[in-house]
Amino acid sequence: MTKEYLIAANWKMNLTTHEASILVHHLEKSLKAYRDVEVVLAPSFVHLQPLHQQIDHRKFRLAAQNAYHKDSGAFTGEVSFTMLRHLVQYVIVGHSERRLYFNESLELIRDKVAAAVRNDISPILCVGETQQERRLGETKQVLHDQITTALSNLTSEDIENVVIAYEPVWAISTFGGELAKPADVQKEINFIRSQVAELYGKAAAEKIRVLYGGSVDQHTARGYLELKECNGALVGGASLQHHKFTRIVEAAHAVARESHGQ
Repeated sequence: MTKEYLIAANWKMNLTTHEASILVHHLEKSLKAYRDVEVVLAPSFVHLQPLHQQIDHRKFRLAAQNAYHKDSGAFTGEVSFTMLRHLVQYVIVGHSERRLYFNESLELIRDKVAAAVRNDISPILCVGETQQERRLGETKQVLHDQITTALSNLTSEDIENVVIAYEPVWAISTFGGELAKPADVQKEINFIRSQVAELYGKAAAEKIRVLYGGSVDQHTARGYLELKECNGALVGGASLQHHKFTRIVEAAHAVARESHGQ
C-alpha cells in the first residue's frame, strides 16, 4: 500500500480575500490531484466560506487555524468548532504562536482538541520545544506534557481522527528559523509515537499521522518527507507562494511513489 502524505498550508494572518482566491486559482492550475497526497489549506476565518465555494474538493480540504472550545454562548468575537463543522475537515490546535502570543495553556489546548473531535473535525495538534527548553535538555518532557495533556480527554476511537505536527519552536522562521536536521526530527517523531503508544497502544501509535513543521520549504521538504515515520508537513511561509507549495506537494508524491518502487 502506498504511503499517504498530508501537506497542510498554514497561511496565518496573511492575504486579503481577493489574494486568497487568486492563490487558490494558481494552486488549482499547478497542482494535480494525487491519491497519495492530501492537501489541506488553512486560511483565516474570513476566507473559509468563499474558499469552500471556490476550491476543487477533489484536490483540497480546508482547515481552520484556531477555534474556541465552547460550542456556543456569550463569547464575543470567538468562533466555535460547531460553527466550522460543515466548512472544514481540520483545525490547527496548539500552534506555538497561539501558545506563546496568546498564552494558551495545556488545559485550554486539551479542551480545544476534545471540542474538535466532538464536532467531527480532525485536530492538527502542534507540539514542540523552544530553543531554551532544547538547550536545557527538556525536549522530551515538554513533548510528554503537551501530548499527554492534549489527548487526555479522548477515547481510543477518538485518537484515530487526530494528527500531530512536531514543530520545534526554534526551527520556525518567526522565532529564528534554525534548520532542524532530519535525524533529530526522526528522534522526536519516534518519541511522539511512543507517547501515543503508552496512552492508546502500539496500533494507534503506528496509525496516527505525524507531520513535521518548522521552516519547511521546497528545498528542505524532501529530507523530512523521506523519514520513515513522517507522514507529511505543516508549511508556513512557503505555502503563500503557489510555485513553492506546489513543489512541496510534488515532492511528497515523488517520495510516496519511490518508497514503493513505482
